[in-house]
Formats: sequence, C-alpha cells, structure tokens
Amino acid sequence: MPLQANSFSQIDDLFSRLAGESIFAKPGSDEGLVPAYSLLNDIIELVGDTPELAGPAKELLARLDALLSEAKPFDTPAVEHLRKIVAWMPGALTNARREQRMAEAGTAPTAASASAAPARAVVAAPAAPSAPAEDEPAEELLDLQMEENRELLGEFHAEALDHLQQIEAALLVLDGNPTDRDALNGLFRSFHTIKGVSGFLHLGPMHRLTHEVESLLDLARTDRLRLTPPIITEILRSRDAIQEMVCQITTALERGNLPNRIVPVNELIKAVRHLAQNPSEEVAAPAKVKSQEVQSEALHGVDDGSDARPEPSPSTESAAPFAPGGADHAPARGVSSSSVRVNTEKLDSLVDVVGELVIVQSQLQESAKAYETGASPLTRNLSQLSRITKELQLTAMSLRMVPIKPTFQRMERLVRDLSRDIGKQVAFETRGEDTEMDRTVVEEIVDPLVHMVRNSLDHGIEKAERRRAAGKPAQGRLRLAAFHEGSNLVIELADDGQGIDPARVLAKAKAQGLVAAGATPSPDEIVNFIFLPGFSTAEKVTSVSGRGVGMDVVKRNIERLRGQIQINTQLGIGTTFRIRLPLTTAIIDGLLVRVGPDRFILPTITVQMALRPIPSMLARVQGRGEVLEHRGRILPLHRLHERFGIEGAVVEAVDGIVVIVETGAKVYALLVDELLNKQEVVIKNLGGFLQNLPGVAGGAILGDGNIALILDPASLCSR
Repeated sequence: MPLQANSFSQIDDLFSRLAGESIFAKPGSDEGLVPAYSLLNDIIELVGDTPELAGPAKELLARLDALLSEAKPFDTPAVEHLRKIVAWMPGALTNARREQRMAEAGTAPTAASASAAPARAVVAAPAAPSAPAEDEPAEELLDLQMEENRELLGEFHAEALDHLQQIEAALLVLDGNPTDRDALNGLFRSFHTIKGVSGFLHLGPMHRLTHEVESLLDLARTDRLRLTPPIITEILRSRDAIQEMVCQITTALERGNLPNRIVPVNELIKAVRHLAQNPSEEVAAPAKVKSQEVQSEALHGVDDGSDARPEPSPSTESAAPFAPGGADHAPARGVSSSSVRVNTEKLDSLVDVVGELVIVQSQLQESAKAYETGASPLTRNLSQLSRITKELQLTAMSLRMVPIKPTFQRMERLVRDLSRDIGKQVAFETRGEDTEMDRTVVEEIVDPLVHMVRNSLDHGIEKAERRRAAGKPAQGRLRLAAFHEGSNLVIELADDGQGIDPARVLAKAKAQGLVAAGATPSPDEIVNFIFLPGFSTAEKVTSVSGRGVGMDVVKRNIERLRGQIQINTQLGIGTTFRIRLPLTTAIIDGLLVRVGPDRFILPTITVQMALRPIPSMLARVQGRGEVLEHRGRILPLHRLHERFGIEGAVVEAVDGIVVIVETGAKVYALLVDELLNKQEVVIKNLGGFLQNLPGVAGGAILGDGNIALILDPASLCSR
C-alpha cells in the first residue's frame, strides 16, 4: 500500500526527533533509549508494509527492545546501528518518494533508484565510511522545494552559515594540532547538524557529502584515524562545496532565483572515502578551490559576521527540524536567551533615525540660544535631551559593530592554502580578533586584506632556502593584528620577509615614466609607488601576483572608507602595512572650518595640526606653485576658496589659518579663513547629482540647519 503525502511529512518529523535523540546515545548510558524506541515504533506504524523502509527500522527496534527487556543501557552495536539508521533514513525516504511518483506516473524506476532500494546491507554495517556504490547517483541540482520549505530553509540557512564558520575555524586549529579534542568534537557536531537538517529538507548532494565527511570524522573521534594535512585539505574542499550550496539557498531566499548550476560532490565523496581507507595518501583535487581568490561568490553570498547574528532565541531552537543540532547548541532550560536575530536593514534604518534625532537636538540647542540666557528649565531640559540622545546614538552605533574575527579567519585559510600552493613555510598569527568595528567597514576591508596577504606571501616572505642563507628560520612569520587607537581602528599586517627594496622600486618607477628626470623622491614617496595602478616589481606574472592590479585597489578601497594606509619596511627585515580606519562610516569626528560665507568639515583623522603662517614660511616654487615651509618640509599649499570658487574669502595667507592634512604618503596644507569647532557629524549622501564630486565625501546638517560639505582630502589634493 503506497504511503500518503502526509505520511511522508509525519515520518520526516519523527525522523528529525529520532536524529536528535541519537546524539545523546552513548554506550553504557540509557539516555535517549526509551524515546528512540517509541519514535521507531511510530515510524514503523506509518511506513506500514513498505519493506525498504520498515525492514531496517524493525531490525533496530528489535535490538532496542532486547536492551529494554533486560534493563540494559545502550551498547556499542546498538549506538552504531541507531546512528546508521539516522544517516540512512533521509535517502531511503527520498527513494521511496521518487518510486511512488514514478509508479503514479506509470514510469519504471531508474537504475539509480532501484539500486538504492535495498538498504539492509547499509544499515547492518558498523559505523564506518560508506563503501563506494557501484552506481554513484548522478550529480544533481539542489531541489529546494521553496513553496513548502521556505521558512525551514531560512532557519537552516542562518544555522548553516554559523556552522560553516565554526567548521573552518576548527579545521585551521586541527591543522596545527590534530589532537585537539574540542576542535574535533565541534567539527563533528557541525557536520552532523548540517547532515541531519539537509537530509530532512531533501537536499541530496549536501546530505551525501556531509554524511561521508561525518563518517570520516567519526573515525578520527574514535582514534581509528589521524587527521593529516591531506585529510584536512579535503574536508576544507568539502566545506567549500557545502558553502557554495548554501550560497544557492541564499540567492533563492533573497532573490527568488532557484539553483541553476550543479555543485559537483561525487569526486569529493570519492576522495573522502579514499582518505578514510588510505589516510597517508594525497588525492588529486577534483576541482581545486582557488581559496587565494577568496571565492567571490562565497564572499558576497555568505554573511561575514556583518549581520551580527546572535544566538537564536529559544523559540527558534525548539523547531523540530533542527533538533539534530545537539545539546551543545541548545540554550539551557530555564534560562531565557539574551539576544535575538535582527535584520540588518532594520539596524541601518535605526541608525538613520537616530542620526536625524541628533541633528534635530543640535538644532534645538542652537535655537534656544536666541531665547534663553543662563540657567533655566529649558536649558536643563535641553541638556538632559542631549545626554539621552548621545546615549541612544552610542547604543545604535554599537548595534552595527561586529568582531573582525571572521575576516581574520578567512585570511588564515588563505595563508594556509596559498603557502602550500607556492611552496613556502609560513606561520600565521592573529591578535585582537575580537576587536569590533562597523559592519560596513568589515565588509569592505576583506578585499584589501586579501591583496595584502597575497603580496606578503608572494613578494615578502622568501622560500626556505633563501631564508636559511640569510640566517633566518626556514618558516616565515605573518602577523595580522587589530586594535583601537583613539576613535580609530588600526589593522596591521607584518611579515618577516625580505622587505621592499627602494632602489628596485625607484628603478621600476623611472622605467615606467613615473618619476621625472633628475627628481629625488623621499624614501616614503618611493615606497608608495607600489600603490600606483599597473605598478609591480614582480619579474614574472604568476597566478598569485605580478600584474600590478592589487595594491592600487587596496589604497582606493581604504580611502573610500576614509582611512589611511602606511608602510614601514626594512630591507632584509620585513614589512608592516598599517591601516587606520574610522570605527564607523555613519558618523565621523570633523573639524569645522569657514571659507568666506561657506563652511566645510575636514575628517579629523586626516588633520595633523593647524597654524597661522608667517610671511617667511610662504614661497612660490617654479613648477610646484605656492608652498609652505614647515619644520624642514616643503608642503604644497592649496587655497580652498580657489578650489570651489568662493568669493569673499581671505586672500592673504598670513590673515588666514593653514590646516596641515595627511592622506597616505602625501602631506599638504589647506588655507581656510577660520577654525570654528570640532564636532561629530552624521554623514549624508549628496544624491545622484553631486555623487562622486572630486574633493567631496558627503554632506552634514549643522546645528543651525545649514549644510556643510565633508571634504575628502585624498581626492581634493589629487585634482
């Protein structure tokens, strides 16, 4: 008698609960024994006389019944049998569904489905890597069944992203210390959870792959296999394939586009099986993941922590399909969850509204000056409003802050894979990975860091032979650190490689016509030539670098974030890249200046100092225009009123104020009429008409209601 559609749904639900109980099953313990027995009874009652489903379930039921009759706890064969049933059931249900649809349509079963029907041999085998099937199922698209699974896929998608991040972190720990039990157990739980839920949702390719990896990891957990670098590499590749499938779910949920490209898993499955039987052998990479390019689809399809996703609420955790997550991921009973997931668009909207409130509050204070003097109820109330607004603003901004740890973790994976590809020994260190910054900054800093890490590995750190010849350890060191410095975030990437050779850089710059004949640029200017488009000192183009299209992207992206990058290098000692960034892109500290009747805001991160010049400091130099001599340096002098065509401004420099501004390696002076004050301002977009205006980064509404332009010193001085 064929199963009804609602029977499949009920069996799915019972199976997910059985999978959850299987996690608690341990030899010598009776925890989960009675619930598992009861759930199996219910499953057998629903499958009825369907032999391919009922037979294996009845075998396990008989084994559990014998244990209960003798009042014994789980033994090892029973636990292995239970877990094998949990691994087998999703595929068996999928086959039963397929055969029933074919029978209803009058179509003969395919060879693949026919070969999958007899499941007794699979269940009877002990917990070990699955034997290769004679007929491996054909590669297939993910069948998401969006109409009935949309809500469940949304929950699974969020959980899978967290688990993928945990998987990569655990694998990188195990790569350095294969005996770390906590990392191994966490890795196993993450794969087990993804396997269980993907089976429940009938995501065939994902379920098959995770099942094989879980079987491999089970051997490691029981000390029957040691995790070697080839095994870890293969698990990382499997993890990347799962991530690609999760990206397809992301696209389907966000844009409604169903998967249209098959993610191949059969070769990965064969490689995992081979390594389970031959752990010391290398395997040919099926389709080598170019992790050094950080997989652009994965970068944009997977949340990098930018969503600030906290742990789920109890109501989310209690959903039946996600019971396989295990006790480690469930909140403690009687303890309410202290966090919830929030859509990032809502956070952005909240920050925008708080920004408007800050503007209105400053306008109220400005207006009150015209009506009140001294202490009064209005003054006190406005002071209280100012305090509350400030607290609300800080709270709203903190909601956008996320740790930089996921980004650092990506770089660790990149270093591991790339160093092996180019044949270099590199020890990677991270510090300050819990440092928090604005989620927008976290998203934008990934690409610059990728280029910098690739350059450090390819150009900076030498191969082992050259390092030994130079008296260095064979293994190079690459350190990535993050920390707060004032109201800014600093990211440092330091290597102990060969450093940047200024003579070589200068020769290359002259060959490319970047330096005028007879010019003598300073050491800092020479080193910063590497940020010019198309500039590269590589002797040949490789798959890693040499085309000169990396470091200019780094500088451009960092300046777009209103940050700065500096280079400290010593030939033969190493190189340190230092990136200074604002903590947030929504609010900045600004120096308000007046030029004629207009006001402008300079980001304080770029301002070195301000002074009133004397005539002896000013001069005109042929070919360089007006300059300012300050502490032995000759700085170009730019007049803002000339840049923007402002009338009524100070013409004589000695009557105005000179603000010395630094951007990258360039330092120059800006002539303004007056310094007004320093204040935090909310950045406003100028709209399409004034978008990408040279020298202007945005606008801000001041307390008196007027608008001031926020200047972009980098593009201002390059005009």
